[in-house]
Amino acid sequence: MKIFLKQNVWDAAYERISYLFKEFDEVVVAFSGGKDSTVTLEMALLVAEEQGKLPLKVMWIDQEAEWQAVASYTKKVMYRDTVIPHWLQVPIKLFNATTMDYPWLNCWAEDEKWMREKDPVSIKTNDYGTDRFFNMFPAYLKKHYSGKSVALLGGVRAEESPRRRAGMTLDATYKDITWGKIYDRDEGHYVFYPFYDWSYTDIWKAIHDNKWDYCPIYDEFYRYGIAPYKMRVSNLHHETAVDQLFYLHELEGKTWDALTQRLKGINQAKHMEKSDMFRADELPFMFNDWREYRDHLLENLIRDKGFRKKIEKKHKLMDLKFSGMDRIEEMYKAQILGILANDFEFTKIKNFEGRPEAVNFHKFKRGLDVNWNRPEKDLRFIKPEQRGK
Repeated sequence: MKIFLKQNVWDAAYERISYLFKEFDEVVVAFSGGKDSTVTLEMALLVAEEQGKLPLKVMWIDQEAEWQAVASYTKKVMYRDTVIPHWLQVPIKLFNATTMDYPWLNCWAEDEKWMREKDPVSIKTNDYGTDRFFNMFPAYLKKHYSGKSVALLGGVRAEESPRRRAGMTLDATYKDITWGKIYDRDEGHYVFYPFYDWSYTDIWKAIHDNKWDYCPIYDEFYRYGIAPYKMRVSNLHHETAVDQLFYLHELEGKTWDALTQRLKGINQAKHMEKSDMFRADELPFMFNDWREYRDHLLENLIRDKGFRKKIEKKHKLMDLKFSGMDRIEEMYKAQILGILANDFEFTKIKNFEGRPEAVNFHKFKRGLDVNWNRPEKDLRFIKPEQRGK
């Protein structure tokens, strides 16, 4: 349930960022080149100027297989006089969603040919103690800000998924703030999402009204007819961004050529439909049910032994957790899509677990209270003796 404040989203976000600048020794913007991190950056710059705390530290984990428009735009940001650049072009491993035979991109590996050259101002050595993308953020804070409290600002919005909404509204992160995550409580290292309650329309209005610069790839997305909620910038082989492979060769031909030379499995997207690569809408005729299909794919597609062991464990836990749930085939479909997309981070599975029907069923199984003001079709989640109350 949404609770509307007597305050517009601009004022609320500005107030949040102002508070964080006063509470923490350092405020750093985690930048991606996307529209949300653009607004995060620009408002943080306004607050930093107001409080006399310019230049502002901005960090970007460059994943190499990026849109060239994103790389060019981010370079402009990193060279601003008001910015201290922490541009990380360091070796990390990223999962490849396009093929089972070559499941990793070792981006910026010293013995491989990169898609583009490293920038003179970037950080080039990985001495952070991890080679995984999501672990880089707390590792970055630990290395550069040990002994200082830090608020890392990210451009994540609750509108993008039920899981994100739940994660940013339920539990306190810092004092009474829920819209964040604890990285290291002892060090005072946190990440905050001050725009968590913004809509994508709020984002674009802020960019338009303030005449802020933004990544021009969004203009190409619009001209191509991409739906606003699918306009994403990320590494091009990531399971949440793989849609872009179906039009990358048309929008940025040179990037397409470089990516196909850099990473196996990319070129098939030019010759196939998305439904051919990532499909879970019709059960293949040779299988009796979706669970049998899921188990077949797991046994025969996953080549990485570590990933297979990890996903088998997750599936067993989910089978137990959601046993007896109506329309459990939706869970199997989410698991199937995760297998087909090499979803090492379990994003598709977590999105299923964040659905209201999945959350409420789990509450029912644990014997917790549920919201009784529920449509008749959801009475299956309520204990029989309590129905009708």
